[in-house]
Amino acid sequence: MAPDPTEMAMFPLSSVLLPTMLLPLHVFEDRYRVMVDDVLRRDPPEFGVVLIERGSEVGGGDVRTTVGCTARVLDAERSTDGRWALLCVGEHRLRVHEWLTDDPYPRARTERWPDPDPQGPSDERDALRVLAALRRVVALGSELGGPSLPEPIELSDDPVERSYQLGVLSPLGALDRLDVLRAPGPAQRLELLSVLLEEHEEVLRAQLALGD
Repeated sequence: MAPDPTEMAMFPLSSVLLPTMLLPLHVFEDRYRVMVDDVLRRDPPEFGVVLIERGSEVGGGDVRTTVGCTARVLDAERSTDGRWALLCVGEHRLRVHEWLTDDPYPRARTERWPDPDPQGPSDERDALRVLAALRRVVALGSELGGPSLPEPIELSDDPVERSYQLGVLSPLGALDRLDVLRAPGPAQRLELLSVLLEEHEEVLRAQLALGD
């Protein structure tokens, strides 16, 4: 039987957090300053992050997705004016069952949404193919002034974590990254990344051809 949803502090953003992904945050709104105070008193110090589908990060009144990721605080520094500088890491995928009132800050009843067990050794081969496609895309992008990959790339031996790492490294927009987060398991996540990177490669090659 699945555990009952638990109440969690939530931080809606205009970006998608994936497990294994580092998330620096500059917290200046009063409601989120209160949230950080509460979160840092807990063990573990974590909150949920979801994508804002419509609206703004500041002021409330936004429309939020119901799939997100827990963010664990790794480091927190408070400035003299009360603002917080946080460094967090994405840890666990979650589902939102119910949004509660934003008083004093966004909260929801959530549950973890773990990936199923990997299906076999094909996951590693598929991960290597995705990594090769990622290197091609980043190499093409660098010709247009894009960033390079952090080297060396050390992928986890865990298939689930490895699939998320490749999602973090891939140059994706927020909605594509959300689809990566929503993928049922690591095999489907790698398949989706392969398709997205192939599409991105075609766009980059077309842009480079126009520049010749």
